Amino acid sequence: MRISERERRRRLGVRHSLAAKAASPEEATASVVALHATDPATVFLSAGARLTAPGPAPVERALYEDRTLVRMHGMRRTVFVVPAALVPVVHHSSTLAVATRVRRALVKELTAAGGWDEPWLAEVESSVLRVLAEEGTATAARLGVLEPRLREQFRVAVGKPYEAVHSVGQRLITLMGMEGRLVRQGRPSGSWTSTQHLWAVAPPMDDLAVPQAQAELVRRWLAAFGPGTEADVKWWTGWTLREVRAALAAVGAVEVELDEGPGYVLPGDLDETPEPEPWAALLPALDPTPMGWQGRDWYLPKEHRAELFDRSGNVGPTVWWDGRVVGGWGQRPGGEIVWRALTDVGSDAVTAVEAEIAGLASWLGGARITPRFRTPLERALSE
Repeated sequence: MRISERERRRRLGVRHSLAAKAASPEEATASVVALHATDPATVFLSAGARLTAPGPAPVERALYEDRTLVRMHGMRRTVFVVPAALVPVVHHSSTLAVATRVRRALVKELTAAGGWDEPWLAEVESSVLRVLAEEGTATAARLGVLEPRLREQFRVAVGKPYEAVHSVGQRLITLMGMEGRLVRQGRPSGSWTSTQHLWAVAPPMDDLAVPQAQAELVRRWLAAFGPGTEADVKWWTGWTLREVRAALAAVGAVEVELDEGPGYVLPGDLDETPEPEPWAALLPALDPTPMGWQGRDWYLPKEHRAELFDRSGNVGPTVWWDGRVVGGWGQRPGGEIVWRALTDVGSDAVTAVEAEIAGLASWLGGARITPRFRTPLERALSE
């Protein structure tokens, strides 16, 4: 069976329309599997674009009070926010393998730089768990006071252009979080865009076999983003091609023909999608929809990418119309939201986008947002 680019955009439109009616941050997040959280503002703006409830308060409540959303390292060593029920799936499918590599590198660097060996590191880790159990929660800075060895510094990549000085705590606390022993918990200091998170001892986690966890994650990805190619899944997860193929087989993924070659959908997801109503959306930098696939030609013309992405492949704020990226948006120093079309979109699209801008301005309530990763068009619009 062949699935056209138009059909893929129809599916995207239906999914976005359904997600935009989500009654809770958990539903909104699950609709796209996970929210990119490297930039804290993305979590709130991405959830807000898919929620009926206005403002950041519902997302704050889910993250910091109800704990139904959890911030964690996941696929490709990226920080995500995921529904609490998905934490074991992400952890066992993706994070643990990354953590193993990170620990190996850290031990090697500590041994070379300061003569600190694995028993020394294990002793520091035990101390961190002990003081956190006593304190309940603490910032990384506070942990450095409670356990002074975390403040020890060492130099990495000596003699190379990217030579840097790291602290033991800077690296170790993150690693312990990746291993599922620590968790970011509690309201950060400052506003909802703050990165100053509190750490706590992680609660027990369900154990899952890696193949089981990878199959479940692929099932959810196909439900949110399918059809997609092996290359899309490999890029999104950071797994080997062998792991991708095994997970696709485990969920019984059905092969279909896409413009770029073979793709996959879930069993029972072969019916043609009815044409949705034309829709507009303003999605933030690093939103999971534009970051959902490696192959983007069917919704994002190549000639627009230099304006919308930074050199590391991070997408900036995007404007969508009828299943395609048609421009970008930014916020000026005074708070005004402005946008620029990168193609001729027509008067209906302009009217719909302007309505989305008004809605976003109301949602922000005067807050000023600057993406952590700046892109050419966003910078130009924000001047």
